[in-house]
Amino acid sequence: MVDIVLAAVVATAGLAEVWVPFVSVQGTGSPVVSTVGIVVGAALLALRRTATIALVGVPLTWVLLGVATAGDLQIIFFGQLVPMYLALYSGARFGAPRVGVAVCGSVVLTVVVADLTVPYLQEPGEILFHWGILLAVLLIALSVRRSEARAVRAAVRAERSEAESRRAALEAVAEERSRIARELHDILGHSMSVMIVQAGAAAQVVDDDPAAVRSALETIRSIGSDSLDEVRRVVALLREDENAGLAPVPGIDRIPDLIAQARAAGIEVTYTIDDGVAGLPAGPGLAVYRVVQEALTNVRRHASARSASVAITADADGVAVTVTDDGTGAATGIDRGGHGLLGMRERVALYGGTVEAGPAAQGWRVHAELPAGVRA
Repeated sequence: MVDIVLAAVVATAGLAEVWVPFVSVQGTGSPVVSTVGIVVGAALLALRRTATIALVGVPLTWVLLGVATAGDLQIIFFGQLVPMYLALYSGARFGAPRVGVAVCGSVVLTVVVADLTVPYLQEPGEILFHWGILLAVLLIALSVRRSEARAVRAAVRAERSEAESRRAALEAVAEERSRIARELHDILGHSMSVMIVQAGAAAQVVDDDPAAVRSALETIRSIGSDSLDEVRRVVALLREDENAGLAPVPGIDRIPDLIAQARAAGIEVTYTIDDGVAGLPAGPGLAVYRVVQEALTNVRRHASARSASVAITADADGVAVTVTDDGTGAATGIDRGGHGLLGMRERVALYGGTVEAGPAAQGWRVHAELPAGVRA
Protein backbone atom coordinates (compact mmCIF):
# COMPACT_ATOMS: atom_id res chain seq x y z
CA MET A 1 0.00 0.00 0.00
CA VAL A 2 2.83 2.42 0.79
CA ASP A 3 4.45 1.79 -2.60
CA ILE A 4 1.14 2.33 -4.40
CA VAL A 5 0.66 5.65 -2.61
CA LEU A 6 4.24 6.64 -3.48
CA ALA A 7 3.64 5.75 -7.15
CA ALA A 8 0.44 7.81 -7.17
CA VAL A 9 2.24 10.84 -5.70
CA VAL A 10 5.06 10.57 -8.26
CA ALA A 11 2.57 10.25 -11.12
CA THR A 12 0.55 13.23 -9.87
CA ALA A 13 3.63 15.43 -9.49
CA GLY A 14 4.96 14.43 -12.92
CA LEU A 15 1.66 15.01 -14.73
CA ALA A 16 1.20 18.36 -13.01
CA GLU A 17 4.74 19.33 -14.08
CA VAL A 18 3.98 18.52 -17.71
CA TRP A 19 0.45 19.85 -18.07
CA VAL A 20 0.48 22.96 -15.85
CA PRO A 21 3.41 23.27 -16.89
CA PHE A 22 6.17 23.91 -14.30
CA VAL A 23 9.23 26.01 -15.08
CA SER A 24 11.35 22.86 -14.64
CA VAL A 25 10.13 21.53 -18.02
CA GLN A 26 12.78 21.83 -20.75
CA GLY A 27 12.66 20.89 -24.44
CA THR A 28 9.98 20.81 -27.15
CA GLY A 29 8.82 17.23 -26.83
CA SER A 30 5.19 16.15 -26.75
CA PRO A 31 3.40 16.27 -23.36
CA VAL A 32 1.51 13.13 -24.41
CA VAL A 33 4.76 11.19 -24.81
CA SER A 34 5.93 12.51 -21.45
CA THR A 35 2.61 11.41 -19.92
CA VAL A 36 3.16 7.87 -21.16
CA GLY A 37 6.65 7.78 -19.62
CA ILE A 38 5.40 9.21 -16.33
CA VAL A 39 2.51 6.76 -15.98
CA VAL A 40 4.60 3.71 -16.92
CA GLY A 41 7.42 4.73 -14.57
CA ALA A 42 5.00 5.29 -11.67
CA ALA A 43 3.34 1.92 -12.26
CA LEU A 44 6.72 0.18 -12.15
CA LEU A 45 7.63 2.01 -8.92
CA ALA A 46 4.58 0.40 -7.29
CA LEU A 47 6.45 -2.93 -7.68
CA ARG A 48 9.71 -1.74 -6.13
CA ARG A 49 9.54 -4.22 -3.19
CA THR A 50 7.57 -7.12 -4.64
CA ALA A 51 9.33 -7.26 -8.05
CA THR A 52 12.40 -5.05 -7.80
CA ILE A 53 13.77 -6.19 -11.15
CA ALA A 54 10.81 -4.42 -12.81
CA LEU A 55 12.50 -1.10 -11.92
CA VAL A 56 14.86 -1.65 -14.84
CA GLY A 57 11.87 -0.55 -16.91
CA VAL A 58 11.84 2.96 -15.41
CA PRO A 59 14.93 4.25 -17.28
CA LEU A 60 14.31 1.83 -20.17
CA THR A 61 10.91 3.40 -20.82
CA TRP A 62 12.48 6.81 -21.43
CA VAL A 63 15.19 5.29 -23.60
CA LEU A 64 12.56 3.64 -25.81
CA LEU A 65 10.49 6.82 -25.97
CA GLY A 66 13.64 8.76 -26.92
CA VAL A 67 14.36 6.31 -29.73
CA ALA A 68 10.73 6.46 -30.93
CA THR A 69 10.75 10.27 -31.07
CA ALA A 70 14.29 10.59 -32.40
CA GLY A 71 15.37 12.25 -29.18
CA ASP A 72 12.59 14.84 -29.15
CA LEU A 73 11.64 14.46 -25.48
CA GLN A 74 10.80 16.88 -22.73
CA ILE A 75 13.37 17.05 -19.93
CA ILE A 76 11.40 17.06 -16.67
CA PHE A 77 12.48 16.80 -13.05
CA PHE A 78 9.49 15.26 -11.23
CA GLY A 79 8.44 13.03 -14.09
CA GLN A 80 11.87 11.72 -15.17
CA LEU A 81 14.68 12.31 -12.70
CA VAL A 82 12.68 11.68 -9.49
CA PRO A 83 11.38 8.25 -10.66
CA MET A 84 14.93 7.31 -11.70
CA TYR A 85 16.30 8.35 -8.32
CA LEU A 86 13.58 6.28 -6.62
CA ALA A 87 14.38 3.31 -8.85
CA LEU A 88 18.07 3.66 -8.00
CA TYR A 89 17.33 3.83 -4.26
CA SER A 90 14.89 0.91 -4.32
CA GLY A 91 17.20 -1.31 -6.39
CA ALA A 92 20.16 -0.70 -4.06
CA ARG A 93 18.11 -1.17 -0.89
CA PHE A 94 15.60 -3.93 -1.66
CA GLY A 95 17.04 -5.89 -4.55
CA ALA A 96 19.13 -9.03 -4.39
CA PRO A 97 22.78 -8.35 -5.34
CA ARG A 98 22.33 -9.11 -9.05
CA VAL A 99 18.98 -7.34 -9.21
CA GLY A 100 20.41 -4.29 -7.48
CA VAL A 101 23.32 -4.14 -9.92
CA ALA A 102 20.94 -4.44 -12.89
CA VAL A 103 18.61 -1.68 -11.67
CA CYS A 104 21.35 0.73 -10.58
CA GLY A 105 23.37 0.04 -13.73
CA SER A 106 20.40 0.78 -15.98
CA VAL A 107 19.75 4.10 -14.22
CA VAL A 108 23.40 5.16 -14.34
CA LEU A 109 23.77 4.14 -17.99
CA THR A 110 20.63 6.05 -18.97
CA VAL A 111 21.84 9.23 -17.23
CA VAL A 112 25.23 8.92 -18.97
CA VAL A 113 23.54 8.59 -22.40
CA ALA A 114 21.31 11.57 -21.60
CA ASP A 115 24.32 13.67 -20.63
CA LEU A 116 26.00 12.82 -23.93
CA THR A 117 22.96 13.55 -26.11
CA VAL A 118 20.99 16.31 -24.41
CA PRO A 119 22.70 19.75 -24.51
CA TYR A 120 20.71 21.11 -21.58
CA LEU A 121 22.08 18.39 -19.30
CA GLN A 122 25.67 19.14 -20.30
CA GLU A 123 25.87 22.41 -18.39
CA PRO A 124 28.38 22.13 -15.50
CA GLY A 125 25.85 23.21 -12.87
CA GLU A 126 23.29 20.73 -14.13
CA ILE A 127 25.85 17.87 -14.22
CA LEU A 128 26.91 18.58 -10.64
CA PHE A 129 23.26 18.77 -9.58
CA HIS A 130 21.86 15.54 -10.99
CA TRP A 131 25.01 13.46 -10.43
CA GLY A 132 25.38 14.76 -6.87
CA ILE A 133 21.83 13.73 -6.06
CA LEU A 134 22.32 10.37 -7.79
CA LEU A 135 25.45 9.61 -5.76
CA ALA A 136 23.80 10.73 -2.50
CA VAL A 137 20.75 8.55 -3.15
CA LEU A 138 22.94 5.53 -3.87
CA LEU A 139 25.02 6.00 -0.71
CA ILE A 140 21.93 6.46 1.46
CA ALA A 141 20.34 3.31 0.05
CA LEU A 142 23.46 1.22 0.65
CA SER A 143 23.82 2.60 4.18
CA VAL A 144 20.21 1.84 5.07
CA ARG A 145 20.55 -1.65 3.59
CA ARG A 146 23.63 -2.38 5.71
CA SER A 147 21.93 -1.03 8.83
CA GLU A 148 18.87 -3.20 8.24
CA ALA A 149 21.05 -6.24 7.64
CA ARG A 150 22.92 -5.63 10.90
CA ALA A 151 19.62 -5.20 12.75
CA VAL A 152 18.28 -8.46 11.32
CA ARG A 153 21.45 -10.33 12.26
CA ALA A 154 21.31 -8.88 15.76
CA ALA A 155 17.66 -9.89 16.11
CA VAL A 156 18.45 -13.42 14.92
CA ARG A 157 21.34 -13.68 17.37
CA ALA A 158 19.15 -12.40 20.21
CA GLU A 159 16.40 -14.88 19.37
CA ARG A 160 18.90 -17.70 19.11
CA SER A 161 20.48 -16.71 22.43
CA GLU A 162 17.07 -16.54 24.11
CA ALA A 163 16.12 -19.96 22.75
CA GLU A 164 19.45 -21.36 23.93
CA SER A 165 18.90 -19.87 27.38
CA ARG A 166 15.44 -21.40 27.58
CA ARG A 167 16.79 -24.75 26.47
CA ALA A 168 19.63 -24.61 28.99
CA ALA A 169 17.21 -23.70 31.78
CA LEU A 170 14.90 -26.58 30.89
CA GLU A 171 17.82 -28.98 30.77
CA ALA A 172 19.05 -27.75 34.13
CA VAL A 173 15.60 -28.25 35.66
CA ALA A 174 15.33 -31.74 34.18
CA GLU A 175 18.81 -32.65 35.40
CA GLU A 176 18.12 -31.35 38.89
CA ARG A 177 14.79 -33.15 39.11
CA SER A 178 16.42 -36.36 37.99
CA ARG A 179 19.05 -35.98 40.69
CA ILE A 180 16.36 -35.29 43.28
CA ALA A 181 14.52 -38.42 42.16
CA ARG A 182 17.67 -40.52 42.59
CA GLU A 183 18.37 -39.12 46.04
CA LEU A 184 14.79 -39.63 47.18
CA HIS A 185 15.06 -43.19 45.91
CA ASP A 186 18.05 -43.55 48.22
CA ILE A 187 16.11 -42.08 51.15
CA LEU A 188 13.11 -44.37 50.59
CA GLY A 189 15.34 -47.37 50.03
CA HIS A 190 17.13 -46.73 53.28
CA SER A 191 13.85 -46.24 55.11
CA MET A 192 12.42 -49.46 53.76
CA SER A 193 15.58 -51.33 54.78
CA VAL A 194 15.28 -50.06 58.36
CA MET A 195 11.58 -50.95 58.45
CA ILE A 196 12.29 -54.49 57.24
CA VAL A 197 15.02 -54.95 59.83
CA GLN A 198 12.75 -53.65 62.59
CA ALA A 199 9.89 -55.85 61.47
CA GLY A 200 12.17 -58.90 61.44
CA ALA A 201 13.47 -58.13 64.91
CA ALA A 202 9.93 -57.68 66.22
CA ALA A 203 8.86 -61.01 64.72
CA GLN A 204 11.65 -62.81 66.59
CA VAL A 205 10.70 -61.44 70.04
CA VAL A 206 6.94 -61.06 69.64
CA ASP A 207 6.28 -63.68 72.33
CA ASP A 208 9.13 -62.84 74.72
CA ASP A 209 9.51 -59.04 74.74
CA PRO A 210 6.34 -57.02 74.05
CA ALA A 211 8.15 -53.77 74.89
CA ALA A 212 10.74 -54.39 72.14
CA VAL A 213 7.92 -55.18 69.73
CA ARG A 214 6.15 -51.92 70.58
CA SER A 215 9.41 -50.00 70.11
CA ALA A 216 10.02 -51.63 66.74
CA LEU A 217 6.48 -50.92 65.59
CA GLU A 218 6.78 -47.28 66.67
CA THR A 219 10.02 -46.98 64.69
CA ILE A 220 8.33 -48.55 61.65
CA ARG A 221 5.37 -46.18 61.99
CA SER A 222 7.60 -43.11 62.24
CA ILE A 223 9.83 -44.10 59.33
CA GLY A 224 6.84 -45.08 57.20
CA SER A 225 5.15 -41.75 57.88
CA ASP A 226 8.27 -39.81 56.88
CA SER A 227 8.70 -41.90 53.75
CA LEU A 228 5.07 -41.38 52.73
CA ASP A 229 5.53 -37.62 53.08
CA GLU A 230 8.53 -37.80 50.75
CA VAL A 231 6.52 -39.75 48.17
CA ARG A 232 3.65 -37.26 48.28
CA ARG A 233 5.96 -34.28 47.81
CA VAL A 234 7.79 -35.55 44.74
CA VAL A 235 5.53 -38.14 43.13
CA ALA A 236 5.38 -36.00 40.00
CA LEU A 237 9.17 -35.92 39.76
CA LEU A 238 10.04 -39.54 40.50
CA ARG A 239 11.58 -41.43 37.59
CA GLU A 240 13.01 -44.81 37.00
CA ASP A 241 16.52 -44.95 38.38
CA GLU A 242 19.09 -47.54 37.37
CA ASN A 243 21.38 -49.26 39.85
CA ALA A 244 20.29 -47.08 42.76
CA GLY A 245 21.94 -48.05 46.00
CA LEU A 246 20.37 -48.23 49.42
CA ALA A 247 22.98 -46.20 51.32
CA PRO A 248 21.70 -43.09 53.13
CA VAL A 249 22.34 -39.74 51.45
CA PRO A 250 24.02 -36.76 53.15
CA GLY A 251 22.16 -34.78 55.77
CA ILE A 252 22.70 -32.23 58.52
CA ASP A 253 25.39 -34.36 60.14
CA ARG A 254 27.56 -34.13 57.02
CA ILE A 255 27.65 -30.34 56.85
CA PRO A 256 30.81 -30.15 59.00
CA ASP A 257 32.56 -32.06 56.19
CA LEU A 258 31.61 -29.26 53.80
CA ILE A 259 32.93 -26.68 56.23
CA ALA A 260 36.20 -28.59 56.49
CA GLN A 261 36.54 -28.72 52.70
CA ALA A 262 36.03 -24.96 52.44
CA ARG A 263 38.59 -24.33 55.16
CA ALA A 264 41.05 -26.61 53.41
CA ALA A 265 40.62 -24.39 50.34
CA GLY A 266 41.87 -21.41 52.38
CA ILE A 267 38.51 -19.86 53.34
CA GLU A 268 37.84 -18.98 56.97
CA VAL A 269 34.37 -20.38 57.63
CA THR A 270 32.26 -19.69 60.71
CA TYR A 271 29.59 -22.35 61.30
CA THR A 272 26.64 -22.13 63.71
CA ILE A 273 23.64 -24.45 63.99
CA ASP A 274 20.68 -24.46 66.38
CA ASP A 275 19.96 -27.54 68.44
CA GLY A 276 16.46 -27.75 67.03
CA VAL A 277 17.79 -28.58 63.56
CA ALA A 278 19.25 -31.93 64.61
CA GLY A 279 15.93 -33.80 64.39
CA LEU A 280 15.18 -32.71 60.81
CA PRO A 281 13.84 -35.59 58.65
CA ALA A 282 16.06 -37.02 55.90
CA GLY A 283 14.45 -35.18 52.98
CA PRO A 284 14.58 -31.63 54.35
CA GLY A 285 17.97 -32.44 55.87
CA LEU A 286 19.24 -33.29 52.40
CA ALA A 287 17.80 -29.99 51.08
CA VAL A 288 19.66 -28.04 53.77
CA TYR A 289 22.85 -29.96 53.02
CA ARG A 290 22.59 -29.22 49.28
CA VAL A 291 21.98 -25.51 49.86
CA VAL A 292 25.11 -25.25 52.00
CA GLN A 293 27.06 -27.38 49.50
CA GLU A 294 26.08 -25.29 46.46
CA ALA A 295 26.63 -22.00 48.28
CA LEU A 296 30.10 -22.94 49.54
CA THR A 297 31.02 -24.34 46.13
CA ASN A 298 30.18 -20.99 44.54
CA VAL A 299 32.15 -19.18 47.24
CA ARG A 300 35.23 -21.25 46.40
CA ARG A 301 34.86 -21.05 42.62
CA HIS A 302 33.53 -17.59 41.92
CA ALA A 303 33.55 -15.25 44.90
CA SER A 304 37.30 -14.69 45.47
CA ALA A 305 36.34 -14.64 49.15
CA ARG A 306 38.59 -14.85 52.19
CA SER A 307 35.92 -15.69 54.73
CA ALA A 308 32.37 -16.98 54.85
CA SER A 309 29.74 -17.84 57.43
CA VAL A 310 27.14 -20.60 57.54
CA ALA A 311 24.21 -20.27 59.92
CA ILE A 312 21.38 -22.79 60.28
CA THR A 313 18.59 -21.68 62.59
CA ALA A 314 15.30 -23.21 63.68
CA ASP A 315 12.30 -21.49 65.25
CA ALA A 316 8.53 -21.60 65.19
CA ASP A 317 8.49 -20.43 61.55
CA GLY A 318 10.70 -23.23 60.27
CA VAL A 319 14.34 -23.73 59.36
CA ALA A 320 16.56 -21.05 57.79
CA VAL A 321 19.94 -21.43 56.10
CA THR A 322 22.13 -18.37 55.52
CA VAL A 323 25.51 -18.42 53.78
CA THR A 324 27.42 -15.16 53.34
CA ASP A 325 30.90 -14.29 52.13
CA ASP A 326 33.13 -11.25 51.70
CA GLY A 327 33.97 -11.91 48.06
CA THR A 328 33.15 -10.13 44.81
CA GLY A 329 32.41 -12.71 42.13
CA ALA A 330 29.55 -14.93 43.30
CA ALA A 331 26.96 -12.80 41.53
CA THR A 332 28.30 -13.99 38.25
CA GLY A 333 29.16 -17.53 39.05
CA ILE A 334 26.13 -18.63 40.99
CA ASP A 335 23.90 -18.74 37.94
CA ARG A 336 26.41 -20.31 35.57
CA GLY A 337 28.21 -23.58 35.28
CA GLY A 338 26.26 -26.03 37.43
CA HIS A 339 23.12 -23.88 37.65
CA GLY A 340 23.59 -23.81 41.43
CA LEU A 341 20.89 -21.27 42.27
CA LEU A 342 18.37 -23.03 40.05
CA GLY A 343 19.13 -26.33 41.78
CA MET A 344 18.75 -24.80 45.23
CA ARG A 345 15.37 -23.30 44.40
CA GLU A 346 14.14 -26.50 42.79
CA ARG A 347 15.12 -28.59 45.79
CA VAL A 348 13.84 -26.23 48.49
CA ALA A 349 10.58 -25.65 46.58
CA LEU A 350 9.74 -29.35 47.05
CA TYR A 351 9.09 -28.55 50.72
CA GLY A 352 7.32 -25.26 50.15
CA GLY A 353 10.43 -23.20 50.87
CA THR A 354 12.14 -20.28 49.14
CA VAL A 355 15.69 -19.27 48.24
CA GLU A 356 17.03 -15.74 47.89
CA ALA A 357 20.46 -14.84 46.56
CA GLY A 358 22.02 -11.46 46.00
CA PRO A 359 24.62 -8.92 47.04
CA ALA A 360 25.03 -8.28 50.74
CA ALA A 361 26.59 -5.31 52.51
CA GLN A 362 29.90 -6.93 51.63
CA GLY A 363 30.07 -9.90 49.31
CA TRP A 364 27.21 -12.28 48.50
CA ARG A 365 24.36 -13.79 50.53
CA VAL A 366 22.30 -16.94 50.01
CA HIS A 367 19.28 -17.37 52.27
CA ALA A 368 16.94 -20.38 52.19
CA GLU A 369 13.84 -20.90 54.31
CA LEU A 370 11.88 -24.12 54.83
CA PRO A 371 8.46 -23.91 56.53
CA ALA A 372 7.76 -25.24 60.02
CA GLY A 373 6.06 -28.36 58.65
CA VAL A 374 9.36 -29.91 57.58
CA ARG A 375 10.35 -30.38 61.24
CA ALA A 376 7.32 -32.52 62.04
